[in-house]
Amino acid sequence: MKQADAIISAAAAAYGQSKFAETEALCREILKALPDHVDALHLLGMCAHDGRRLEEARELLERVIALDPRLHDAHNNLATVHFDLGNFEEARRCQERAIALKPNFVVALTNLGNTLMHLGQYEQALELHERAIKIKPDYADAFCNRGMVEIVLGQIMRAKESFDRALLFQPRHAEAIVGSSMVSMELRHHEEAAAKLATALAIKPGSPRILAQRGRLSYELQRLEPALADFEAALAISPKLELALRGKAQACLVMGKTAQAMAAATALIEQNPRSEVGLALMGFSHSNQGEMDAAIEYLDRALAIRPDYGDAIRGKIFLQDYRAEADFALQQAVRRDWWDLIGSKLPRRTLPKRPLDPDKQIVVGYVAAEFRQHSAGLTLLPVLRHHDHANFKIICYYSWPGADEYTAMFKSLADVWVDAWDLSDDELADRIQADNVDILIDVSGHTTGNRLQVFARKPAPIQATGFGHATGTGMQTMDYVLADPVFIPPSVRHLFPEKIHDLPCLITMEPVSDLQPSELPMLRNGYVTFGVFNRIYKISDDAIRVWSRIMREVPGSKIVLKHGLLDDPLLRDSLIARFVAQGIAEENITCLGTTSRNDHLMAFDKIDISLDTFPQNGGISTWESLYKGVPVVAKLGIGASSRAGASIVAAVGLGDWVAEDDDGYVEIARKFASQPDYLAKLRAGLPAQIAASPAGNVEIYTRELEAGYRQFWRDYCAAASESGDAAVSGTDAPSGS
Repeated sequence: MKQADAIISAAAAAYGQSKFAETEALCREILKALPDHVDALHLLGMCAHDGRRLEEARELLERVIALDPRLHDAHNNLATVHFDLGNFEEARRCQERAIALKPNFVVALTNLGNTLMHLGQYEQALELHERAIKIKPDYADAFCNRGMVEIVLGQIMRAKESFDRALLFQPRHAEAIVGSSMVSMELRHHEEAAAKLATALAIKPGSPRILAQRGRLSYELQRLEPALADFEAALAISPKLELALRGKAQACLVMGKTAQAMAAATALIEQNPRSEVGLALMGFSHSNQGEMDAAIEYLDRALAIRPDYGDAIRGKIFLQDYRAEADFALQQAVRRDWWDLIGSKLPRRTLPKRPLDPDKQIVVGYVAAEFRQHSAGLTLLPVLRHHDHANFKIICYYSWPGADEYTAMFKSLADVWVDAWDLSDDELADRIQADNVDILIDVSGHTTGNRLQVFARKPAPIQATGFGHATGTGMQTMDYVLADPVFIPPSVRHLFPEKIHDLPCLITMEPVSDLQPSELPMLRNGYVTFGVFNRIYKISDDAIRVWSRIMREVPGSKIVLKHGLLDDPLLRDSLIARFVAQGIAEENITCLGTTSRNDHLMAFDKIDISLDTFPQNGGISTWESLYKGVPVVAKLGIGASSRAGASIVAAVGLGDWVAEDDDGYVEIARKFASQPDYLAKLRAGLPAQIAASPAGNVEIYTRELEAGYRQFWRDYCAAASESGDAAVSGTDAPSGS
C-alpha cells in the first residue's frame, strides 16, 4: 500500500499535466497488485473520459462508487460521463447524489445547473449557478455556465457580463471564450466571433463543442460545406453532441440532404424525447418532403415544451400557408402568437421630433435579406429601378451574408446602401433612426433572414411589409401590408392588425428574357405538356390528385416538374411515387433539378400550360411562365398564400384562367389543352399583354406604389398635426388597425 500511495501520487501529478498515457500506465500498475484500488480506478475512469472512451469510463466510475458509495467526486465525474453520453436524467441523479454527500460542492452545483439547462429547466439552472457563485465568488465555470443559460433565455447582455466575469478570473477559460463568441454571434459580430473561436481552438484543439460552434458560425454565414464538415468532425469525436446534431440537421435541410437531416433530428429525439430542437427539426425535415401536416404536428410538440420557441413559431407561420384548411383567421392567429410571445416583449423606440412637411422628399428604407438572386428580390428590383429619386430617397439595408451579381444591381439603384448583416437588432434600429427614415419597408416577412425584431422596436414612424412574403406580420408596430383585392379580399381585412394598401397586383416583375416565346410545343410533339416549376414542398397531395385527373382527361399528356431539390434522389423518387399512386405512368413524368437561371427560363419552351401549385401558390414562377408565353391555371383559396396565383393571372387579363374550385381548375386545363390555335396565339401575345397592364408595366406599378407612400406620409403628418405635437413617439404613429 505504501508503494501504491507513491505511485498514485505520481499518477495524479501526471494527470494534472494532461499526461494521460503515463497516468493510465501507473494506474494499471497499481491495479495488477490491488484490483480494487479506488483512487487508481477513479483516475483510470477519468483518463477514459478524457480519451472519449465513454462507456469504459462509465463502467470504471460505477465500480468506484460500488466500492465507496460516499465518494462525492466519483458521483460528479460519473455524471459528467452520462452528460457526454446524452443521458441527462442519469447525470442529474448522480449530481444530486454528489450534492447530498457534500452540500457546498460547487463543481456539482454548477454541473447540475448545466444538466438542468439541457433538460429545459432554465430558472432552476440559473439558481444553481448563483448558489455556486455565492459559495465561490471567483468560480469561472459557474459564471460561464450561467452565461450559457442566459443566452438560451435571450438575455444576451447579461450573458456577456457572465462570460466577461469568467474570463476575468480565468483568461484562458476555453468554454467562456466560446460563450463570448456565442454572444458575438447573437449580436451579429461575426468576425469577432470567428477570432474568439480560433483562440478557443488553440487552447483546446479538436474540442467537439468548439468545432460545433465554428460550424454554427459558418452556417450563419451560409458557408454550408465547411459548416457541415465541422459538425461531422464534432460528431466523429462526440456522436451525441446536441449542438453538432442540431447543426448537421439544419445544414442538411438547406443543402437538400433531407434523409441526413432526419437522421440527425431522430438522434436528438432519441437521446432526449423532450428536445424541442429535435422535434422542430424533424418537423422541418417532413416539410422538405411536402408533408405539412406531419411537420406542423412536430412543431406543435416543440411548442408544447417551449411556447416561445421562435424558430418553431416562424416554422408554423410559414407552413400554415401550405395547408388547404388554413384560412385567413388561422394564418393571422399564428402570426399574432409570434407578436404576443416574442415581438411585443421587445423595447419600443421613442422617436425624436422631425419636420412634418407632407410634400418633402420621403426617405424610404427597404430592409431585406433578398437583395440577391431570390424570388422576392426579383419582385423588388423593377421597383428600385424605376423609383423617382427626386421625391424619394432610397436606402437599402441588406441583411444577408452573401452577395451576387443581383446584389451589385440593387446596390447601384440605392441612394444609400447599408450592409446590415453584421448589425445587431439594436444597432440596425439605431442606424435607421440616424438615417431619419420616414417609411420603413419589410421585404422578408416571417421568412429566413428577416429583421422583424427591428420592426418590433419601431425605429421609423411608418412601417409596411410587402413584396417578399406579404401575408401580414401580426405586429402592432407594422402599419401597412402592400397587397391587392384578390390576394387579401375586403371581407377578411379586419383580421389584420395592419391596414391593407392595394397595388395593381401583389407583386410585379420585369420581362425575363429578350427572346420571344417559342413555338407551342404541342404542335411539334403531338401531345400536351404541363409544367410545374415551383418549390416541391408547395406540391400538395391535393394538387397531385387534381393534376393527375387533368392528365387522365387529356390523353397522352405529360408533366414536367422542376426544382433544385429534385437533385436529391430521395425527394425525386418520392414525388414520382405520389403521381404513380394516382395512376400516372412514370414515363409521363419528367423531373428537372438545379440549372442556371437562363436554362431555367429556356425550360418553359417545352411547356404548353403551367399548373399553379395549391394551397401555396407560385409567385415569381407564375410571372416567369407568363412572360415566356405559357398561361397558368390558378385557383382561389381561403388564405392569402392560396390566392397569389389568381392575383397575378387576373392582373394581366387572364381572369378566365382562374378557378373557384378543383372541378373548375380541371375544366380550365382540359378546355384550353384542346385549343392549340388559341394557345399558340396567346403564347405569342402574352408579353405585350403583360406590358400593357398596370401590374406588368413596372413604371406604372412603381408610380402607383409611390402614390401610396406619399399618402402614408400625408396621413401621418395630418395625424401628428392634429395631435398638436410635431414629434410623436414610435408608438403613436397611425396603426391602421
